[in-house]
Amino acid sequence: MDGSGLGRLDEVQRDPYPLYAQAHSAQGLLHVPELDAWLVARDADVREVLRRAEDFSSAGSLRPDVLPSPAALAVLGGGFGGRPVVVGSDGEAHQRLRLPIVRGLSPARVAAVLPYAAERAAALVGGFAGDGRVELMAAYARRLPGEVVGRIVGLDPADVPVVVHGGHRAEELLFRPLAEDEQIAAAEDVVALQHLLDRYARERAADPREDLCSEIVASVAPVPGELTLEQRHEAVSHLQNLLIAGHLTTTALIGTTVLHLLRHPRQWELLCAEPERIPAAVEEAARYDGALQGFRRVTTRPVTLAGTELPTGASLFVAFGGANRDALRHPRPDIFDITRRPGRHLAFGHGPHACPGAQLAREQLRLTLGELTRRLPGLRLADTDRPVAMRPTMIHRSPHRLDLAW
Repeated sequence: MDGSGLGRLDEVQRDPYPLYAQAHSAQGLLHVPELDAWLVARDADVREVLRRAEDFSSAGSLRPDVLPSPAALAVLGGGFGGRPVVVGSDGEAHQRLRLPIVRGLSPARVAAVLPYAAERAAALVGGFAGDGRVELMAAYARRLPGEVVGRIVGLDPADVPVVVHGGHRAEELLFRPLAEDEQIAAAEDVVALQHLLDRYARERAADPREDLCSEIVASVAPVPGELTLEQRHEAVSHLQNLLIAGHLTTTALIGTTVLHLLRHPRQWELLCAEPERIPAAVEEAARYDGALQGFRRVTTRPVTLAGTELPTGASLFVAFGGANRDALRHPRPDIFDITRRPGRHLAFGHGPHACPGAQLAREQLRLTLGELTRRLPGLRLADTDRPVAMRPTMIHRSPHRLDLAW
């Protein structure tokens, strides 16, 4: 995509909601050149696509917006990974790849990690509570989710910053236009993450533990012993995908949730006065401005969707964020209202690919809002004259910065 195309794509990604509204009122599906895809934005249509995995394949669901330069690709060639992962697989392969993740993020595993998550949430808020001002994304939102998912996977806390940084750099490399030297630097950070995960995989193969890393390794190497090179690539692919999904999405959701609550001071005050509303506030924030705006799908045969005839190989962008603003499902969809009766939104997907980490994300949001409402009820946006800029992405939508004061 050339510079002007990326500029238009940036505009769509920073605020996709006008485009969704246009798609809601269109006859059939809307083709969006900036996305190079047909936009599926109505709730009923999104649900239909997500249910019909045999007709709408997940292959290429994370197709990059930017192809790295040959020099950056050469650096990536020195790492691990590049094998199919759960989010981009279909059918039996998808079920096989998903099984250890579902087990690892079971209700029992989530419940077991909550005391640690609560302890870390309290400690992180305590680290800035006396300062009167904070940039929440760096001080909290980019830290808690990585620490929590790292605990479940079995990472040493000292390694979590490398994992979090590598995840952010992987996203930048594939979805942002960077100068070649920056691409190379980002690729080096990604490779450093991959080598770290390869060490964990080899260690767990030799000495399994009660953690998700061991379960993922066992899923690619059911026979104990030294991992083959191919098994190392597979294990790193799964671990990297899980860790990136496990922290980037929750980081984004923390940022957008706090942003919209503080943009609506009366709702923030209501939440502080009535903390029992926190679960409903989490659902409304996820519906109103979800971190994961959608995924790509590709048709496996000629199909008709919403009256639009699509050939085999047609590219679709399936917009969870658009479905969550569909007035036929959610009355007054563009109004942020934590007193709204929670409906069945699609912020965490639907069908075979529904997010297995949804409960873990929700619990971290609840802990976060519990800490902030209790300890910092006077929280407000620090710079009301300067609009908060959203990161240009449809996958981990969040503020660049969130400067707060109290």
